[in-house]
This record gives sequence, structure tokens and C-alpha cells, in this order.
Amino acid sequence: MGHTITVRLTKELAEWLEQLSANTGVPQGKIVREQLEKARSARTSQPFMRLAGTVRGPANLSGRKGFSRS
Repeated sequence: MGHTITVRLTKELAEWLEQLSANTGVPQGKIVREQLEKARSARTSQPFMRLAGTVRGPANLSGRKGFSRS
């Protein structure tokens, strides 16, 4: 491990992390690293999700003039 970061957590999140660490016996740093790795791998497995919600236009694009079924 070569890089250290400082993260400010809310009281609730810090308590949750501390409790999870105590219950599982896994160090808090390892829990955070595992979650960062999980977030990184989830993002690369679905690159198309970055486009979700970016399409603008009528809700039914096929209903536009020239494309409708009349």
C-alpha cells in the first residue's frame, strides 16, 4: 500500500463502519478498499449506464410525425 487518503465521514457512517469492523473482525481500511474495488468493477461492467437518463425528447419517440402508425 503506497497511498493514503483522508475521508471525512458522517457520524452515522462512521458508527456503521466501526460496528461492521467490530462484528466481522475485518479492519475498517480493508472494508473501504473492498467497497472501492467493488464500485470500480461495477462501473466497467456496464459502461452504457453512464448514458442512462440523458436522452431528451418525447416519451414515445416513435410517435413523432412521419414515424407514427396511423
